[in-house]
Amino acid sequence: MATNAWYWIAFNAFVLLLLVLDLGVFHRKAHRVGIREALIWSILWITLALAFDYGIYRLSGPERALSFLAGYLIEKSLSVDNLFVFAVVLTYFSVPAKYQHKVLFWGILGALVMRAVMIMLGAALIQRFHWVVYIFGVFLIFTGIRMAFRGAEQIEPEKNVVLRLARRFLRITPEYHEGAFFVRLGRHWFATPLFVVLLVIETTDLLFAVDSIPAIFAITTDPFIVYTSNIFAILGLRSLYFALAAVLDLFHYLKVGLAVVLVFVGLKMLLADVITVPIGVALGVVGGILLLSIAASLIWPPKDAGERPSTNVED
Repeated sequence: MATNAWYWIAFNAFVLLLLVLDLGVFHRKAHRVGIREALIWSILWITLALAFDYGIYRLSGPERALSFLAGYLIEKSLSVDNLFVFAVVLTYFSVPAKYQHKVLFWGILGALVMRAVMIMLGAALIQRFHWVVYIFGVFLIFTGIRMAFRGAEQIEPEKNVVLRLARRFLRITPEYHEGAFFVRLGRHWFATPLFVVLLVIETTDLLFAVDSIPAIFAITTDPFIVYTSNIFAILGLRSLYFALAAVLDLFHYLKVGLAVVLVFVGLKMLLADVITVPIGVALGVVGGILLLSIAASLIWPPKDAGERPSTNVED
């Protein structure tokens, strides 16, 4: 399945069809995305991912299906940090609610392309140089430890290098022009603040991908499974943001759980030639850690909720 070019072509065609339907049909008109609509879309994306996983099970057996599910779960969980970034960036630039879906759509589309390139490079490196696996393992352990002990990060979009370059070399209008990324005023073309927001979201997602993609390679080195699980997780990220924006602060222990997951998959990568961890066991460990961290967040709510910027997503 991973080496058959038709599977790759069919999957990418399916993803493109979903994106065209999403923006060109269901969200053709700019509007504020409410929580109810976001929940429906989130359930739809998750259902599609599980249906795809069932197809893998039928065609390739339980091991590859469990690998997809574990990769999907890890990527989905690590993407929660992206949701915080979305909240900060959209609030910092005062993006009107009705244009938030569009900018996140194109931001995630760009993320899909960047991650596809990174996954192909990572798979090629691991296939040609096995010792790269150990580098990934050490990096994941280091990232997990750093995540566990660092305090709440203050995300400052104004310090983004790409944002500074854009402000220096592009003509940027002071106000939004409907949902346009570029407008022509007189004889010159100008970028709008919406395009600047898109640049910031793309560059910050690239940084998150550096952590999440090696984590999936710790589960499986099958390029097709790594790619499809990552893509499905990212496809539903936009809807998940609108669904959870109002309650993100409640999951304050999730970062600790994610740190433990990164250390676990890093150790799994380092010890792969010595200890073989069955994929079912790995999936159970990852799922158990995440469930415990979510339960702890709900049992012991944060004392200082509200530090994260609020969003203007409404029901």
